[in-house]
Amino acid sequence: MIALPPDFLRGSYPPLVTPFTGGEVDYETFAALVERQVAEGSHGILVTGTTGEPATLTAEERIRLVKTAVEAAGGRLPVVAATGSQSHAETVRITEGAEQAGADALLVVTPYYIRPPQRGLVAYFADVARRSPLPLMAYHIPGRAAVTLEPATIEQIAAAAPTFVGMKHASTDLALVTETRRRLGPDFRVFAGLEDLSLPMLAVGACGLMNAVGNVAPARVAALYEAVAKGDLDAARELHDSLWELNQAVFWDINPIPIKYLMRRLGLLANNEHRLPMVPASEDLEARLDALLARTAT
Repeated sequence: MIALPPDFLRGSYPPLVTPFTGGEVDYETFAALVERQVAEGSHGILVTGTTGEPATLTAEERIRLVKTAVEAAGGRLPVVAATGSQSHAETVRITEGAEQAGADALLVVTPYYIRPPQRGLVAYFADVARRSPLPLMAYHIPGRAAVTLEPATIEQIAAAAPTFVGMKHASTDLALVTETRRRLGPDFRVFAGLEDLSLPMLAVGACGLMNAVGNVAPARVAALYEAVAKGDLDAARELHDSLWELNQAVFWDINPIPIKYLMRRLGLLANNEHRLPMVPASEDLEARLDALLARTAT
């Protein structure tokens, strides 16, 4: 495994939403969202993760979003590009485009729908890693991809791909964090990808957070990571509790439907537009989220 700077790929890296206006990607608003993350103290950003609705974007749009993020960040925080797809060819195309656009690291989801064997996952990630010198992380989200990475498979990928440095773990399997770190060492980065398990995953050794709620409350999410890093668990629990309802709201509908509505209500987005088959919040969900905003400081 290649050595990384100690503070690189650690902290809060919110997966940014992709704004749409009239069916088109709103790159200007996206750049403003990047600027807000810088101002609010996030440690990095993730472009076209699940929250960015990548399955509704073309490869060219995904690459342009990475380029927009890199330009907007201006070196003030790292940009991780989520480049994975169900298609190996498309993953390679977006990976190469993200590198050319100036991304600092890559996040590649397990190829969904196909449900490959574990040996196929090893070969897949090893091949993608050969396409770019950038640090590569796997995105483990079995609830969406219907693919589970086993600890032995993660270890085999690391052996086959020196640039493989970590993973985003969006699963309730806390044991996987400990087992993976036991096999690969504490420098292997494991990001928590489920909001309500952020504190527990950090407590057992996760390196940071890639949480959709970081679009709404980035400063508090960053502070949660920093409190754990400093060993201040009392402060971390207080932040965890203050974020709890927002964390739960992410899953009141399919992510990022609730997040985009909250961002619209907070004036961060002009609209909460999606591309089909994603749709905006229903009236019932709007009412529920409005009530949340009325009782929760963000």
